[in-house]
Amino acid sequence: MKKTLLACVLAALAGVAAAQSFPSKPIRILVSSPPGSSPDIRARQIGAHLAESLGQPVIVENRPGANGLIAARETVRSGPDGHTLFLALINNAIGDALKPDPCCRLNHELVPVSRFTMTPLIMVVNASVGAKTVKEFVALAKSKPDALTYASGGPGSISQLVGEWVKSEAGIKVLEVPYKAVNAEIPDLLAGTVMTAYVVPQVIVTHVKSGKLRALAVAGPSRLALLPDVPTTAEAGLPGVEAIVWNGIFAPAGTPQPVLQILHREIVKAYNAPDVKKQVLDTGSEVVGDTPEQFAAFVRSESAKWSKVIRDANIKPE
Repeated sequence: MKKTLLACVLAALAGVAAAQSFPSKPIRILVSSPPGSSPDIRARQIGAHLAESLGQPVIVENRPGANGLIAARETVRSGPDGHTLFLALINNAIGDALKPDPCCRLNHELVPVSRFTMTPLIMVVNASVGAKTVKEFVALAKSKPDALTYASGGPGSISQLVGEWVKSEAGIKVLEVPYKAVNAEIPDLLAGTVMTAYVVPQVIVTHVKSGKLRALAVAGPSRLALLPDVPTTAEAGLPGVEAIVWNGIFAPAGTPQPVLQILHREIVKAYNAPDVKKQVLDTGSEVVGDTPEQFAAFVRSESAKWSKVIRDANIKPE
């Protein structure tokens, strides 16, 4: 009993000491997508504010590949001192549900600091598709099984999961056309080579307003100011079907609690900086800035939701 108490006291003192000297060197934010991507831009936005508030350079490093595992693995290996952080994406939670890797699971080897943004996917079709609503799309698909196509980011991507979810809920047959990179389908979607896609609003809003694409539904709980006339999936006849892209900061498990508290405080401040918040809202997203406990609970709920979709659609890992 005394040994246990002593160990707890020593651990607490070590955590306090770590916090007092934190940060003692530059901070890295590892991002699992390439330079110029939306997550990369988000990381650089908050990095500039963190550097100012913490008094150390904040370096964004891109580690794309393996559906986020490369960046996640490097974060875990870096050591739990708070100087290496990971901007996790929904892909990581889906990967944990589809094919968990014990190296770097969210809420296990990586602990949450705070969720950053939430962005609902938009169901869009090429303007040549003879459907102006989800109900008309479903009717068209039922009349021509496997004649319509939808673009996905490949096995285990959120676009594949929501595409299969829509098929299951509506009882339709639509052919999947997989792509190797996020938004790689846009040229083919504009050309009509692929007919349907599930994408973030900032990628397609100008094409919708120009009439090249038609937005059928917002896969979120409410309509967007960017596209106020586009109904939610629930309003369009697919209640319960929601697909929201999210991201947030994680740190290696074992990072001292006082250090996590500092990181949480300063990261949430960075999220809510006026320039950051405005840019997020302008692209159809919202800032969250929740507590580590709330973020952990959210990740668990996402894992449960997508695990069910994966089972119901019989999706297998590559």
